Amino acid sequence: MTVPFSYLLIDDNPEDRLLAEEAFEQLCPACTLTCVGSGREAIALLRTEGFEPDVVLLDVNMPGMDGFETLQRLKSDDRLSRIPVVMLTTSQASQDIHRAYSLFASSYLVKATCFDEFLRQLEAFLTYWKASRVARQQPEA
Repeated sequence: MTVPFSYLLIDDNPEDRLLAEEAFEQLCPACTLTCVGSGREAIALLRTEGFEPDVVLLDVNMPGMDGFETLQRLKSDDRLSRIPVVMLTTSQASQDIHRAYSLFASSYLVKATCFDEFLRQLEAFLTYWKASRVARQQPEA
């Protein structure tokens, strides 16, 4: 039996979280999407025994602990550092993109501006990470 895919979205904007929930429901109803509104809440949840999403989606611009600080904390924790983190943000600033990759983000996605475009973006994201998970689970020759 295949374990359902699990994703964690960290975004302080309730409207963006709701859009993501709607998109996931349309594109991957068997997936589990957990949403939290802050980096601190995410770190606490990720340190909970038994909670390990396949991929974390992380907003950059958040009050308090921003996405970069959250990413840095995730990557400095031995247990959490192997979870892929995809930055999902409105920022197209080259310094933000460079900083995300220097902190070992797995990918950087600029949020689409309309829902249909966001669905296409999320569909490509889901396809990629499902294939990645399957490849990681293949036995070595």
